[in-house]
Amino acid sequence: MALTNDDVLYIAKLANLQLGDSQVYQYKRELTRILDFVEQMNSVNVDHVEPMAHPQEMMQPLRADVITEFNQRAKFQAIAPATQDGLYLVPKVIE
Repeated sequence: MALTNDDVLYIAKLANLQLGDSQVYQYKRELTRILDFVEQMNSVNVDHVEPMAHPQEMMQPLRADVITEFNQRAKFQAIAPATQDGLYLVPKVIE
């Protein structure tokens, strides 16, 4: 899949990147290589391949489900600037 300079500039805008003219060519080449590789991977027939949870036949060791820390909410809320009904109050950041 070939990208145009406009495609690269649009992607850069979405990523909040400022690219110079020389960087546009470099990113265009690298992104095209990545997309070609993804296209190559998509062409592999995996119809009869079962999904794997782990690349090796191993069981995940699990720890005992026990409480290791005690509730310190009152201690932490005592030093917080503002709390109400057990919740922390914070200033509004989005208008």
